[in-house]
Amino acid sequence: MRPDVIRYERTRQRLSQQKLAEKAGLSLGQISRIESGKIEAPRFPTIEKIASALRVAEDDLIELLLPPPAEK
Repeated sequence: MRPDVIRYERTRQRLSQQKLAEKAGLSLGQISRIESGKIEAPRFPTIEKIASALRVAEDDLIELLLPPPAEK
């Protein structure tokens, strides 16, 4: 997972981690662990909540969070 995607979108919208957590109905700790990479693969309901809070389509967020394909 690429945690920088959520951090980038959150900061672009000028939201603190606390504000995103509140909007998404998640804990500050969850947001912090996702952004730091400690949670490598958040569950789909969590991704849905974050996408909704950031007003980003779930499909777009999932695609951005996937690791880049391995080069051959």
